[in-house]
Amino acid sequence: MTAGANGQAAVLDVANLETTFTTPEGEVKAVSGVNFAVQAGEAVGIVGESGSGKSQIFMSIMGLLASNGRAQGSVKFHGQEILGLPVAELNKIRGARMSMIFQDPMTSLNPYLTVSRQLTEVLVTHKGMSETEARRTAIDMLDRVQIPEAAQRFDMYPHEFSGGMRQRVMIAMALLCQPELLIADEPTTALDVTVQAQILELISELRRQSNMALTLITHDMGVIAGLCDRVLVMYAGRVVEAAPVGPLFKDPQHPYTAGLLRSMPRLDEVMHERLTTIAGQPPNLQRLPAGCAFRNRCDRQIEVCARELPALRPIAPERSKACHLPAL
Repeated sequence: MTAGANGQAAVLDVANLETTFTTPEGEVKAVSGVNFAVQAGEAVGIVGESGSGKSQIFMSIMGLLASNGRAQGSVKFHGQEILGLPVAELNKIRGARMSMIFQDPMTSLNPYLTVSRQLTEVLVTHKGMSETEARRTAIDMLDRVQIPEAAQRFDMYPHEFSGGMRQRVMIAMALLCQPELLIADEPTTALDVTVQAQILELISELRRQSNMALTLITHDMGVIAGLCDRVLVMYAGRVVEAAPVGPLFKDPQHPYTAGLLRSMPRLDEVMHERLTTIAGQPPNLQRLPAGCAFRNRCDRQIEVCARELPALRPIAPERSKACHLPAL
């Protein structure tokens, strides 16, 4: 069990997490041997291309895998094992103490229920509020996530909102109970830049106020830089680099991390410098290449990369990487 500086158990402690899906073509291992912990008040970012396993880590944690998926390993919430917990027990934690903002708002908003019903139900069920108090609290949160005329829109159905507004409704729902852990999966994808900044500031403010732990799943390295303390870089279902934000941005130690950062526009560099891309495509998880899964896209591969899968190993205090190269 991972403990923080005060000796208390981590809010979230994940050990040797494996997530596998059974398909007609065979088994697909979407998450392989993932380990990390998140302390109270800490923000941990999870980055990587689509299909790297970022979201499946947290669908496993929340008990929301598709019917053909299964998760193994250990997931502890405040020291309590929750992986494989019966749904009735897990529901006492989900929504109240541990919330998730989903990438697609239509996966978590019921199209047959008004927004008011879905928001107030969270507060009545988990906080024991009266209907009147729940309505007042929910409308206030809709105002905070920048829903125009929130009181007038409160009793509308999800389809009557734009995609960006549905995203904001979902963010409001996740924040209503002031969870101890917030899992945010691309929380601002459907929002314009101004609203993105306001939502991220709101999440940051709630984190400071309530010492909330945050895990942020994104492909946007700029959001990671502005909001997170530590970063896990995912590739082909595995963590390939883990580091505090500052050192990782200043001195990435895995070729994949370096490639992600080179493809990101930066205001502190000369504007005429060209952005670069990572050549090739992520591998098929059913047919991973021998050795390092990144080697076919890596311009620094050496002979051992084709033979041996690199283990995630410490390279400095609080830093680790899964790469055969001694240093970049």
